[in-house]
Amino acid sequence: MTKGRTRARQKRSASKIVLFVILGIVILLAGGYTYRSIYYTKHFLPKTEVNSVDISDLTIDEAKNALQKEYSSKVFTIQEEGKTWHEVKKSELGVSPNFTKELEILRQKQNPWGWAISYVSAAEKETLSSLDVDQEKLTASIATIKNNLVKLNESRTKSEDAKVIRTESGFSIQKETVGNSINIDEAIASITQTATEGKETIDLLDFRVKPTVTADDENLKKEIEKANKIAQVKATYTINGASFVIPTATIMEWIETKDSDISLNNEKLTAYVNELAAMYNTSSNPTKFTSTRRGEVSVPAGSYSWTIQVDQEAAALRDSIMAGEDFTRSPIVQGSTTADHALVGSTYIEVDLQNQHMWFYKDGALVLETDVVTGKPSSPTPAGVFYVWNHEQNATLRGLNDDGTKYASPVKYWMPIDWTGVGIHDSDWQPQYGGELWKTVGSHGCVNTPPGVMKQLYGAVENGTPVLVF
Repeated sequence: MTKGRTRARQKRSASKIVLFVILGIVILLAGGYTYRSIYYTKHFLPKTEVNSVDISDLTIDEAKNALQKEYSSKVFTIQEEGKTWHEVKKSELGVSPNFTKELEILRQKQNPWGWAISYVSAAEKETLSSLDVDQEKLTASIATIKNNLVKLNESRTKSEDAKVIRTESGFSIQKETVGNSINIDEAIASITQTATEGKETIDLLDFRVKPTVTADDENLKKEIEKANKIAQVKATYTINGASFVIPTATIMEWIETKDSDISLNNEKLTAYVNELAAMYNTSSNPTKFTSTRRGEVSVPAGSYSWTIQVDQEAAALRDSIMAGEDFTRSPIVQGSTTADHALVGSTYIEVDLQNQHMWFYKDGALVLETDVVTGKPSSPTPAGVFYVWNHEQNATLRGLNDDGTKYASPVKYWMPIDWTGVGIHDSDWQPQYGGELWKTVGSHGCVNTPPGVMKQLYGAVENGTPVLVF
């Protein structure tokens, strides 16, 4: 009986010991887990990676130092077609990590009581991007890179757009050139942005300058068509009785192409019109004339003349050519007549000072002729191409004699031919005409005409009739 009780007591005592051991182990484990959990309130959980750096069991400061150490050894690589062209340490770019706040946030997100699970779960990988930029260092490094790119470009081929070119037979398309030069401004902007965003590489291939216009560009084809159409325009001028066509080669020299736009070089076109003016202006050039007795003579410019208005004519000529259609035109002029016909046609009055004789031709037929008396040596009749611009009967001609006294000469028929008071009129005070009377009894510059002939002339001549005095 006594042995049985003893065994029972021993069993109860052993059970208590086991219970206490188990309880102690549980308390020990719980304490250890709690201790470790408290540890992870200030440390990162196991298998934590940030930017590919293992920061397991590190404090925020330790993790920050580890990341900075790792970052300081990194380089920013500038490649071209996959090959390294230039490398620079990120620290030299003035770029450094500043992950303090992001690390604090990451630490707060982690559950310190779940540290044990971290050992059997997948690694927690985070990417942080807070960077500090030393602007002075960055500017200096970027300036160096830019200078190196400039030197690189010096040996590179520049890309060129396809364009319209002038040939002997017309205009054609010159194919584009695909070069390998770098758009430095775009590359530098991208390098600056990429480096300060924490990225590690960039490829210059992305910044090669490419042609923007190729040979198959539709606008370029239309430009060619328009240029050739303009170049082939038959531009005819009729000036002072002569007609000529502006050479195609000349028009081609004027044509300019830019940004799919066809235009004419205003400077060259204006120079051409200036040449026309110098050659044809009747206000400054003498007129070749086949006289009745003396053959071909050169008659100086006079009141019957015109001057090409260069700027207006250049603009009008440009518009005519750009229209792309054949045309015939006469220049815009200022003067007493226009340039679209010969200055002197088949109707005119001819005053031969040397022969002291006058003729009137109408439509090529002689209407009348007569001896005349022209200006005396002290007031000679001016030579020139003039015209009858008025008819007046019973006029009184006034002026000054050689001695300064005034004169007043009544005439029945008066036809002024210039703007200084010179004209053709009857002169009943002259007893004879022709010969060398002009030397002794010559006029004050007018053409003295026998009264009977003057009456016929007055009635036959219309205003606007050219008068050639030579």
